[in-house]
Amino acid sequence: MGRPTVRELLNLKGVRQLSEVLVRTEEEALACEEAGIDLLITVAGEQARKIRAAAPNTFLTMGILYGECTSPSEAIKAGFAALKDGADAVYACMSIPFIEAMSKEGIPVVGHVGLVPQKRTWTGGFRAVGKTAEEALKVYQDTLAHQEAGAFAVEMEVVPVEVASEISKRMELLVISMGSGNGCDAQYLFAEDILGTNRGHVPRHAKVYRRLSSELDRIQNERVQAFREYQADVLSGAFPEAGNTVRIQANEYKEFLKNIPPS
Repeated sequence: MGRPTVRELLNLKGVRQLSEVLVRTEEEALACEEAGIDLLITVAGEQARKIRAAAPNTFLTMGILYGECTSPSEAIKAGFAALKDGADAVYACMSIPFIEAMSKEGIPVVGHVGLVPQKRTWTGGFRAVGKTAEEALKVYQDTLAHQEAGAFAVEMEVVPVEVASEISKRMELLVISMGSGNGCDAQYLFAEDILGTNRGHVPRHAKVYRRLSSELDRIQNERVQAFREYQADVLSGAFPEAGNTVRIQANEYKEFLKNIPPS
């Protein structure tokens, strides 16, 4: 089966939960596709093209970096560039005029509401957004504004589950939860949190399914040891061995020596 269209994803609203993972490598993308993850997201650019190739059958959103576009026309250009690279949609942490401009050109856009890390200074840092009636209403209004601007989905980050659920069921667009509960339409985590390769802070909303950091440490130690042994072999003359080289027949070598100046 081919990867789903935006319309097919929207048709799943209220039918079942979707899963989304932020991936950074081709290996992660391939593993997600083999595991049946519904949605992938990554940063637009050269690596995104490799991720597209690694997971050709999974819906892929490419994120446009915050601040990369300084006008709606630049946003349109960046959106089309992402589609050309194989994106099915673009993530845009931008104001409504930027979202609307891309949407009017038929570019599928995912916005961001609630805790928006790039704009956290306005909400007091990394904290839940929507724990007061005033804030909750603002999240609702922001989500509705994205819908009216033509976005087909929004990431809703760290919003109280009750608020997120009420907003989601009132919207036609998909609400993708990052720490906002299962009353939304999709659940979103970073691959490094799922795999346990995140060596920094693991956010409260994340769930670690594997602890691969220790395995990566073991592999790195094995790399160092292998290179150390190679270095020692070079210095001692143990490398290269006969099996690592080719030989010339004696008569050919003798003829070669006759035709070069003496050493």
